[in-house]
Amino acid sequence: MNGSIRTVLGDIAGFSGAAYMHEHLILDSPLIADRFPHLLLDDVDAAVEEVAACRDRGAALMVDAMPLAAGRDVVRLAAIASRTGVHVVAATGLHHDRYYGPLHWTNRVGADQLAEEFVADLVDGVDEFDGTSPIVRRTAHRAGIVKVATSGARPDARDLRNLEAAAAASAATGAPVLTHCEGGLGGGAQVERLAAAGVPAPAIILSHVDKAHDLPYLLDLAGTGAVLELDQSLRERTEGAGSSTVRAILTLLDGGHGDRIVVGTDGARRSLWSAYGGEPGLAWLVAELPALLRREGVQEDDLQRIFHDNAARALAWRAVG
Repeated sequence: MNGSIRTVLGDIAGFSGAAYMHEHLILDSPLIADRFPHLLLDDVDAAVEEVAACRDRGAALMVDAMPLAAGRDVVRLAAIASRTGVHVVAATGLHHDRYYGPLHWTNRVGADQLAEEFVADLVDGVDEFDGTSPIVRRTAHRAGIVKVATSGARPDARDLRNLEAAAAASAATGAPVLTHCEGGLGGGAQVERLAAAGVPAPAIILSHVDKAHDLPYLLDLAGTGAVLELDQSLRERTEGAGSSTVRAILTLLDGGHGDRIVVGTDGARRSLWSAYGGEPGLAWLVAELPALLRREGVQEDDLQRIFHDNAARALAWRAVG
C-alpha cells in the first residue's frame, strides 16, 4: 500500500489527468435535506453527468470530502466512479458540528472510539449504512483519506478531540488527512496539533484556505510543509485575476511554494452544477482555470504540479510502523 492512493474501487499507483481535491458528489442526510436543501446532492445520475463533463475536459480523480455519518454514501460513490471512469477517493473522519448536532452519537464518544471507526473505514471498508444504524455492514469500498474540521482560528474542545482521533487513524494506517478550515482560518493550529500527534506535514491537506483573503497567512502555512487546497475560483470566476484563488496561486508560486498547491471546487451547491440546472458546472475548474492562470504568466510545469503532481503525492499513503 505504501505510495498507493486508496480509491473506492481499490488502490491505484497513480492517475493521468487533473485532480479535484475537495468535492461533494453525494451529500444526502435528513438533516441536510431539512436545514440545507441547497446542499442536497442525492442523485447518482446527476453526479455521473457532472463528473463525466469534468472527465471530458481532463479530470481523472476526485476527492469526495463528506466524511462519516454526515450524508456520505460510499455505495453511490462507487457507482459514480464505475460509470465515469474517474477515480473517487472517499473520506472518513468527522465534519463540522452543524452537520450532526449536539446529541448525535459522534459527539458522545471519545477520540479512541472515533479513531477505531475511522481505521475500520480505511482498512476494512465503509459501512453501507454510514454509521446511521445499529447494524454495521462493511462494504468492499474503503476510504482513502481522513477528514477533520475545526471551527475558527483556534480549535475548540470538540475540534481537539477530532484532531486527536484523525491523527491517530492517520498514524496507524498511513492515510493522509484532509482538513476543513472554517472561513479559511485555523490551518496553522491544525498542522501544529496533527504534526505533534505524528502526521507529517506533507500528509496534511488544508482546505479552503484561500477564503481567508490573507496572503501572508498562506505563505506561513506553506512554510509548514502542509499542502494548501484552494477552491474559491469556481465561485469567483467572474473576478478573473482578482479571484482569491488566482492571487493565492501567484503568491505561492512567487514564494517558491509551487509544490504545496492543489485545487478543487468545494462545489456542494446545486446552483453550481450543470446537471442540476446551475452554472458554470464543475468542469469549469479544468476547462477555464488553467487558461486564466496562463494569462497571468503561470508556466506549464507549474500547472502540471498544481493540477496533478502535488495531488498525487499528497494522496499517497505512507509507510507506518
